[in-house]
Amino acid sequence: MQKSNLIRIVGPSESIALALMALALILPAIMTDAAAVSVLTQFMIASMGALSVYIMLRMDLMFFAVPAFMAIGGYAAAILSARHDITDLSILTVTAFGLPFLLAIPLGLLVLRMKGVYFVLVTFVLAEIMPLILFETPGFTGGSNGIAGLPAVTVFGDTYAIESNNAVLMLAAGLALLSVVLTVALTRYFKSQFDSIREDEVLAQSVGLAVARYKIIGFCFAAGVAGLAGFALVEMLMTAHPSSFSAMSSVNYVAYAIVGGQSAILGPLVGAGILVWAANLFSLQGEISQGLFGLVLMLAVVFAKGGLIGLIQQYGVRVFSRKRRSTGQVKGQNEKEYV
Repeated sequence: MQKSNLIRIVGPSESIALALMALALILPAIMTDAAAVSVLTQFMIASMGALSVYIMLRMDLMFFAVPAFMAIGGYAAAILSARHDITDLSILTVTAFGLPFLLAIPLGLLVLRMKGVYFVLVTFVLAEIMPLILFETPGFTGGSNGIAGLPAVTVFGDTYAIESNNAVLMLAAGLALLSVVLTVALTRYFKSQFDSIREDEVLAQSVGLAVARYKIIGFCFAAGVAGLAGFALVEMLMTAHPSSFSAMSSVNYVAYAIVGGQSAILGPLVGAGILVWAANLFSLQGEISQGLFGLVLMLAVVFAKGGLIGLIQQYGVRVFSRKRRSTGQVKGQNEKEYV
């Protein structure tokens, strides 16, 4: 039996991820439960943040700067819509992705010189600095007041305005689908380069691979995807405020990617889905959820380095191996009986 064209092109995990996000575009049209719509919107935003981390993990780099780039993308979209009356979805999407992407180039040239724990610390410092910059520039960002009362995003001019919670969910799902497409395209196109860097960066450089170039490419795409998450977040909240981009929230995004598993793109989505659902189920907010996610992250690193997807893959391999052995034994017995 032949595999479908989609699976042949991108692989099973990536096909499932793309199908899930495409399905999510349909859900707002049939969902009526406001609480479920809210949780699903949070999941879409969380999945984009997790994908940003996943891109960097493909090069064995732990990335804590997601909230910083989310703030850049979110505030860029908020400033355009609230102060310049630019509400077109395509323009805001390009801005939310493009500005963090471009700013990541000079930042990457500096930050990516660091290795190991130093890179982790520097990216976390970036996440810590960003809210301070937002608070201390009231003329540009609104300071402690933020930018409130954002106008509705419009599609095809003023034909359709994204105002209801279901419409915001559709927007977030569309941005999440775009993020998955970009991540799949990036990680497949540069698969061999990213794998070489992850396995042995020194060896990769010694055989002539332009390690710095590929790390900057990954860093820029991670920043751009985080910017899309920030755009979705400010649209959900209808305001852009520094507190929405707390540095501690970076722990959440790293937890989503690590707990779900970094071996396949489906991992960050699974991790985001489970942890967002758990946080809402147990009404965990703020520092409590971040503390719990930090604990879950440590447990995952110690006991399940491959994450949930890795455990499922290991279990599948064991079951398949047992079936092959049992099939071989039965076949051998049948051959003996025939002889």
